[in-house]
This record gives sequence, structure tokens and C-alpha cells, in this order.
Amino acid sequence: MRKTSEAMRFLKFALFSASAGLIEIGAFTLLNEVTRWTYWPSYLIALVLSVLWNFTLNRKFTFRSVNNVAKAMLLVFLYYLVFTPSSTILGQWLTDGVKWAGVQHEGLGWNDYLVTAINMVLNFATEFLYQRFVVYGRSVDSAVTGKYST
Repeated sequence: MRKTSEAMRFLKFALFSASAGLIEIGAFTLLNEVTRWTYWPSYLIALVLSVLWNFTLNRKFTFRSVNNVAKAMLLVFLYYLVFTPSSTILGQWLTDGVKWAGVQHEGLGWNDYLVTAINMVLNFATEFLYQRFVVYGRSVDSAVTGKYST
């Protein structure tokens, strides 16, 4: 039964992540095409929108946790404190180039949408493990069982 519940949990996470991915790529496309900003502001805004959506749904339906919301949000914030600058700077460098320590580094000219897709796959793979074992850990299914240990 345990393997089945973990497989279902992963499937739910994948489906909610796919819906968050649609929000992210939709927002990114809108901002990228309408504003003509460089890569990073469009990506950053789209990422924040998808994170809020994904966190809310996965907390309630995938991990079914009664864990302290503020604590869970803080832990997710810490994940994104590392992931967001890394993926934003890398994405900016792969597409348009970055200015670092006063020196302009030419970009590789990669397609904005390809870079966004790569970031989304990296985010999906690392975030499931982080949320399952760090953010929710022992509080998984506590909303169903009524059991929660800190």
C-alpha cells in the first residue's frame, strides 16, 4: 500500500506541476511577447505565479499536510532562494548574456522558450524531492490521519 500511495502522490504532484507549468509558460509568453523585456523579468514573474499555485494545491491535495503553513512557506522560500537566482542568472546568460562584476558576458543566444522549459524540468525534479522529504517530511497525510509530529 505504501508504494501505491507514493506513486499516487508523485502522479498528483506531476499533474499539479503541469498545471503550474501552464501558468508559468502562459505568463512568460504573455510577458515576453507583449513587453519585450529581457529574459529575466518575464521568467521571474512567471515563476512566482506558478510557485504560488503549485504550493497551494500540493500542500492540500498531494501531501495533505496540516503542517504549519508559515513554516512550510518558509521552507519553500528557502528552496527558491537558491533555485530562483541560479535559474534566472543561468537563463539570462544562456539567452541574452549577463553583466557580472562590471564585465558584460555574451549570451549563448539560446531560445527563451527552450531555456524556460529546461528550468521547468529542473524545478520539477528537484522540488518534488525537496517538498516530500524536507518541507512536509513526517507531516505527509497528517490532514487525513490526524497524526502530526514535528
